Amino acid sequence: MIFKVTFLGTAGSVPSVERNVSSIFVQFGAYRFLLDCGEGTQRQMMIAKTGLRNLNHIFITHLHTDHFAGLFGLLETMSLNNRTEELKVYCPQAKILKKVFETFGYDGLSYEVKVEEVYDGFEIDFKDFKILAFKTEHIVPSFGYAIVEKDRRKFDREKAEKLGIPPGPLYAKLVAGESIVLNEKIIKPEDILGEIKKGRKLVYTGDTRPCARTIEVARNADILIHDAAFTEDLKDWAIESGHSTAKEAAEVAKIAEVKKLVLIHISARFSKDPSPLLLEAKNVFENVLIAEDFMQLEIR
Repeated sequence: MIFKVTFLGTAGSVPSVERNVSSIFVQFGAYRFLLDCGEGTQRQMMIAKTGLRNLNHIFITHLHTDHFAGLFGLLETMSLNNRTEELKVYCPQAKILKKVFETFGYDGLSYEVKVEEVYDGFEIDFKDFKILAFKTEHIVPSFGYAIVEKDRRKFDREKAEKLGIPPGPLYAKLVAGESIVLNEKIIKPEDILGEIKKGRKLVYTGDTRPCARTIEVARNADILIHDAAFTEDLKDWAIESGHSTAKEAAEVAKIAEVKKLVLIHISARFSKDPSPLLLEAKNVFENVLIAEDFMQLEIR
């Protein structure tokens, strides 16, 4: 099942020629999600050719405009394209966003927009995976999101054929964890399924200081996308503005034992040359990348 991440906006609070503000497009199987939707996101989506099909869930980390202002144009574009399917937007301080949508008339679009409040531990189950919200530390209420695939067991076709199981619905039942009866014999899922394979995990912090909750949720993640707006010489400003330095993000990744760290929310001062951020992080955690607009990563 495809699990792919497309970075649509990787800048800090202010866009630059090289970078748009925060937004990440995630494809998981047939599902499409947005993690944040800063201004200009829909144009970034057009350039990246992500499309709007199956985009039914948008997750906003917090209500700073560089993380949600792109919703307005995106919602109107969906309506102009005669969308009828419900769209769900998840965020902290949901009452504020609902009121803004009502003010702009977005309660009268061609489709329903539902805004739902998130809290620490909030989960949505999508059968093969779940999305978890976790509290982060910013200057306003803010939450990160983890996309966590459920553990899987590989289907052993050779074993199934030896047991005389015909391809089709019976295969699907066994993979789903159901026992079947074939020729008066009970066949259990474990008879044809291999060892358990740990599910994949993607964690996105949004804007945050380094915090214990992120470490807890990101434990053994395949990819941690972490705020790294500044270098250590600007740590006082990072603390005051509720952001992290590249070194701090790397320390979180190291403690959480993630496989790959991606630095995001790059301050405008590093937009053209983010190498100081990369070098600082690599001194702590080797497997690190600086996010770039339109960069794609696939979790296998």
